[in-house]
Amino acid sequence: MMKSDTLIKAGLPKIPSLLPIAMKAAGTAESRGISRDVILETVRALALDPSFPLSDTLAPYFAPLADALAASVEVRAARLRRYDKDREPAPWRCWGAENIDETSVEQMRRACTLPVAAGGALMPDAHAGYGLPIGGVLAVKNAVIPYAVGVDIACRMRLTVLDMPPSLLDTHEERLAAALEKETRFGLGAQFAPGERRSHPVMDEDWSFSPVTKLYRDRARAQLGTSGNGNHFVEFGVLEVPADIHEPTFRLPAGRHLALLSHSGSRGAGEAVAKYYSDIAMSLHPELPEELRRLAWLSLDSESGLEYWNAMQLMGRYASAGHELIHRHVAAALGAEAIASVENHHNFAWLEEYDGEHLVIHRKGATPAAQGALGVVPGSMATPGFVVRGRGNRASFNSCSHGAGRRMSRKAAFRDLSQQDMDALLKKGRVRLLSGALDEAPQAYKDSRSVIEAQRDLVDVLAEFHPRLVKMASSDTKSSRLKKKH
Repeated sequence: MMKSDTLIKAGLPKIPSLLPIAMKAAGTAESRGISRDVILETVRALALDPSFPLSDTLAPYFAPLADALAASVEVRAARLRRYDKDREPAPWRCWGAENIDETSVEQMRRACTLPVAAGGALMPDAHAGYGLPIGGVLAVKNAVIPYAVGVDIACRMRLTVLDMPPSLLDTHEERLAAALEKETRFGLGAQFAPGERRSHPVMDEDWSFSPVTKLYRDRARAQLGTSGNGNHFVEFGVLEVPADIHEPTFRLPAGRHLALLSHSGSRGAGEAVAKYYSDIAMSLHPELPEELRRLAWLSLDSESGLEYWNAMQLMGRYASAGHELIHRHVAAALGAEAIASVENHHNFAWLEEYDGEHLVIHRKGATPAAQGALGVVPGSMATPGFVVRGRGNRASFNSCSHGAGRRMSRKAAFRDLSQQDMDALLKKGRVRLLSGALDEAPQAYKDSRSVIEAQRDLVDVLAEFHPRLVKMASSDTKSSRLKKKH
């Protein structure tokens, strides 16, 4: 019996409604003595052109598949907008180019050659990613690109100012550290035990509209309020406010405040959504060259495209709920109240209007910065983060950077940096690392002040956040992740 993966490798689009029809056609043809080579060649030809003429021998088996392919909205949409290597890139701009590597620039240029691309922007924290660089903003027409959103869908920042003095970082550091250790979880597969799991209305929503969200609902429930590996963190620090802030959702007097900052996303569920729908998109666009395969798109007129869009929105609400719970439980452990908060997410796609045209804006490692929009742009463990207000620069598609940005890959950080040097730098900055790994050393990141300076036309700075007490995934957790990956 021929497996579905074999048919998909032959070129059959990975669309759930097509798979049973193709499996039946292939199975019946094989049982009637048709060779596998002929079957796979026929599937490949029909996938490229559903009107491919079938011989009298093959028609009885494959005509239903040809009809289904011809009727598929996904297939029709994919055939209407095929990649053309000679297409001129859509216009795009770059901020902070002097500190951005050539690979990232080339990835951005290539992304803008997609037939759905309408424009782009590269933020000053950019570094190479998969398909689209981290720090890349890509505007497209009537489509969504799962990998231009990213694997960690709706990864976001949340900053909460507490009604406690920042002097507690000096006088009651252990109390603050205990709250982080008790109320957060980090690492690959991290979750709360059944009796400790967090509750939130997001888990009462409908998760059954997509096969992948339905499958991962229980895991998402166990992971709600936890953080993963990589650069995810929860930390206490000092928020320095030079002048009173009177924003409707963020009011603070000038001065120094104790603040809690977190960075994490949609955990295992988000990663599963990204992979599932990216596989479908890639199967619909076999014409894409290898360097652009991960930027395969789904039409928003198609069932798969709308399913992904709705799953992405759910992952956005799920990620936001996770941050809300982290901050709520840490504050409760301290007997503190939140007096102000701000949050934003990156790794997402938004439907926005530019010059009368509705475009889908993908911000992979980029922060929304529309006129008046508040956001948080973190630094590294030893450089400040910033509360910013967007200036609505349309050339950047109303975006700014999402952090300091890596200047050194994780592999290079493990190879070239030393634990002693990182510890000395953190000690100099009066930063205590509760758990973390060498690949997140401050030396692996760009200078956050330079990154902010390069985008003064995109945002205004309202406050600076200085980390003091940081918790991330431990070195042991990351070693296990790397071993599993290899």
